[in-house]
Amino acid sequence: MIRFNTRKFRGASQSGTLRRPALAVVTALLCCTAMSTPAFAQAAADQATDADGNEIVVTGSLGALPIEGVGSVFGFDKTVTETPRSVSTISSEQMERFGITDIYDLVAQSPGTFTNSFFGVGGALDIRGTPGEVYFRGVRRLDNPGNYPTPIAAAERIDIVRGPASPIYGPSKTGGYMNFVPKSARVQGGSYMASPEGKISFTGGSWEKADIAAELRGPGKLGAQEFGYSLYAEVENSGSYYDNMSTKQTILQAAFDTDLTPDLRLEFGGMYQNYKGQQNGGWNRLTQDLVDNGTYITGSAQSLDTNGDGQMSVGEINTAAANNFGSLSVFLPSPTMFTDATFAAYPYLALTNVGTAKLSRRKTLTGKDDRLDNKATTLYADLIWTGPGDIEIKNQLFYDGYKNINENAYGFSQFHDSYVIEDKIVVSKTIENDAGKFAIQLSPSIRYTNFKHAEDFNYEYFHRVDLTVGYTPASDRLLSTECNCNYDTYVKGHYTDLGFAGLVDLDFKFGLDVTLGARYDTIKGVSNFQEAFMEAPKDISGAKDRDGAWSWSASANYKLPFGLIPYVTAARQSVVIAGQGAEIDPFNLAAGTWITASKLYEAGLKGSWLDDRLYAAVSVYKQKRTDYSSQSMTVNQAVETKGLEAEFRWSVDDHLLLTGGYTRTKVWNLTAIEAGSTFSFFGIEDLVNVTNPALYLGGQPIGLVPITSKSDARRAGIPTNLYSLTATYAFDNGIALAGSMVSVDSVYSGVSQAVKLPAYTKFDVSATYETGPFVFRAVVKNVTDKKYFRANFTELFGSTIVLPELPRSFQGTVSYKF
Repeated sequence: MIRFNTRKFRGASQSGTLRRPALAVVTALLCCTAMSTPAFAQAAADQATDADGNEIVVTGSLGALPIEGVGSVFGFDKTVTETPRSVSTISSEQMERFGITDIYDLVAQSPGTFTNSFFGVGGALDIRGTPGEVYFRGVRRLDNPGNYPTPIAAAERIDIVRGPASPIYGPSKTGGYMNFVPKSARVQGGSYMASPEGKISFTGGSWEKADIAAELRGPGKLGAQEFGYSLYAEVENSGSYYDNMSTKQTILQAAFDTDLTPDLRLEFGGMYQNYKGQQNGGWNRLTQDLVDNGTYITGSAQSLDTNGDGQMSVGEINTAAANNFGSLSVFLPSPTMFTDATFAAYPYLALTNVGTAKLSRRKTLTGKDDRLDNKATTLYADLIWTGPGDIEIKNQLFYDGYKNINENAYGFSQFHDSYVIEDKIVVSKTIENDAGKFAIQLSPSIRYTNFKHAEDFNYEYFHRVDLTVGYTPASDRLLSTECNCNYDTYVKGHYTDLGFAGLVDLDFKFGLDVTLGARYDTIKGVSNFQEAFMEAPKDISGAKDRDGAWSWSASANYKLPFGLIPYVTAARQSVVIAGQGAEIDPFNLAAGTWITASKLYEAGLKGSWLDDRLYAAVSVYKQKRTDYSSQSMTVNQAVETKGLEAEFRWSVDDHLLLTGGYTRTKVWNLTAIEAGSTFSFFGIEDLVNVTNPALYLGGQPIGLVPITSKSDARRAGIPTNLYSLTATYAFDNGIALAGSMVSVDSVYSGVSQAVKLPAYTKFDVSATYETGPFVFRAVVKNVTDKKYFRANFTELFGSTIVLPELPRSFQGTVSYKF
């Protein structure tokens, strides 16, 4: 066995920018080494085995070093260093030390993951500047752009894979995915634990945060049958910085693992999440002055509530518009065509009692009765048979489903009731000889998705509510989910994917490693409008189609002297254009544009040095959708992305861990370039020929943003440059300090590039003290109380709304281990 270091330790890390404040933090941590005293307990370490089967242990790393096999990329058990793709892993120890509570915090730990706001809900990461996906143990979950926050605290590890998935996993999006690895029922090496162990934690903090979690892992026996188990439960009942918002959720997770025979193993379990919260559209009536100085245009919309029930119905809106020979939404092809005279024909759009005020960041579009309720259930069962000659046959059965309802007083509502069932067989064979180690995988699979999805968006008016006052009968809309009527779209359907994939990995002893893969999918889909619940029928009642698609990948790397491994990858991956509730648009089915593909070209250089204590990687890439005719604006845009990603992770000794990252990203919407324009809600700064915005803020100007050059089609909200740096130092007396910094370029809030959000640098710090079975942790986020913003749904609403981010906040955790 090889042990690089066995001294006892506590250490951790997080991300920031290579500037003087960050260097000062690191220097301060380094200066604390003289305060060391005898250790209290063994710290988290990276563990793996080398090519000869010897155990590698690197203490002082918090599981951050990429020396453990990660099968979530190609399906082969390669380390991140050996994998010819841009990949990062974040361990549970890292997440705990740095107080990571949602996916937005992951940007400090992984390059390429800056994420725009999807109405304030952290469902899935934007990866390489475009919406990504969430996988559970290597199987794709239903789409979750903002249906509910992904519960990352329940993960043992999170893998972030940048770029489309390997063919072994089936059709996937262009940007990449986050793979959720639940807590295991076994220990390192595959054996059952010797005895039970567990932990109970309570986290409290700013704005009445209250979260209690408990976990228990250990061995069990049912009759003569031995098994391992891992149980996790979390209950949260928290307030919010923002008015009218709160979080109530329950998370339950279980994993079981047993050897049915010496050659046959069963792994099964699942996760349940019951979430009750709200979406957050942020500030309305957006101007550059509002962003820069907090100056907000006040004023009340004219009431359309003729029956006195306290809400505007679709009927009341249409009656008011008809009486005035118009509409609340005014369309002109270009924003420059709007003038003050345009709105003289629409006097009912004008605000009354107009003025200005300084707007608090607490005041956002969320109403008192808004809700986002989601129940998600994930189940899995894997049966693994290991035969003679290094052959393995694995059957993976997977279920994921959610029931979701989303209501927003300004005029948007939707629901989903969808589920997916997938069964995949993977036959693996490994051959070793004098030439090298060669592995092959063959995988037939079937995936069935059933969806029911409805949404209500035609009467969505952000600006009618004055945020300094709150909702009134003039701004609170009767939603389709409240009356079960007047939906803009209501679809039911299903699609079935029959796929067959093959992968081969040729790892030659002279240093060359080649990975090749291919897959063919035959997919049949059906989607029908439920017109009885819709405001108006569509041109078609529904559609069905059957189509096929090829995917392939080719990668190679070479082990050079001095620990360097250059690599190249080219891939083509098919993708199904599904929406926010996993639904397929009947019009896309009818046109045969519901299946498309993306291409990836990537090259990089990785390396590991100092007995695997120092890891660094850099990659450049270009990826793009091959078909521009179809896209889902919410979750799957047709884009081209070019960029560079770099990161390092250095476990300096048993005490100090440093990590850093750099991301350069440019994203262009190909559909907009092809069309020469893109549809958008126009904001105040778009209408440059209108001198008085109060003339129309009771409604919504809409139209086409002209796209005359590639730069006009840049995806807004995604910074060109982002820097991160993290550091953690653990003393031998049970105290550990951690700090992170993220520096973000200025960005435009919307596709029209009318409002610019300022650049910012954000710092987070934490302090941990462990004594005996107790752990005490304090975290301060946004230490300098930096005022910054996150762009919100930039493709449609970026010039009309923006999310003001949280000020300085505090959280504290007390844990008891047993």
